[in-house]
Amino acid sequence: MSTEATESTESKAVPPAPQVWPSLRAKDARALIRFLVDAFGFEETVVYGEGELVEHAQLSWPEGGGIMLGSVRHTDADDTWPLRPGTFGAYVVTTDPDAVFARARAAGAEITTGLHETDYGSRDFAARDPEGNRWSFGTYPGEPRG
Repeated sequence: MSTEATESTESKAVPPAPQVWPSLRAKDARALIRFLVDAFGFEETVVYGEGELVEHAQLSWPEGGGIMLGSVRHTDADDTWPLRPGTFGAYVVTTDPDAVFARARAAGAEITTGLHETDYGSRDFAARDPEGNRWSFGTYPGEPRG
């Protein structure tokens, strides 16, 4: 097999590391981090900041990828990333939406759409976090690259 064919086969077998990191701001970033870890199962990878201020945090999803977040800055006119808290939405792929649903419900997450089967073959549910952000979890991994 040629080197070119081997590289092509290997790159299709192992997807690349995540390079798109959705990000959001929170009124109470430390509380949101605790909620996302406890209710949905994100893993706290790193948190930078002092006191209640979170300059930067990375939460990893156990099945791949993750999010980045930080505290909203109400008084910083030079804020280069002025995202409004509570306006974020994400679809998170999981092989076990029933377990994530049970965990979210037990942690008091607001379930906005219960577990259901979609017309495209996914098992999904949706929830809202205490800041108002919307989260959907399901088995649909997206279509394979062509």
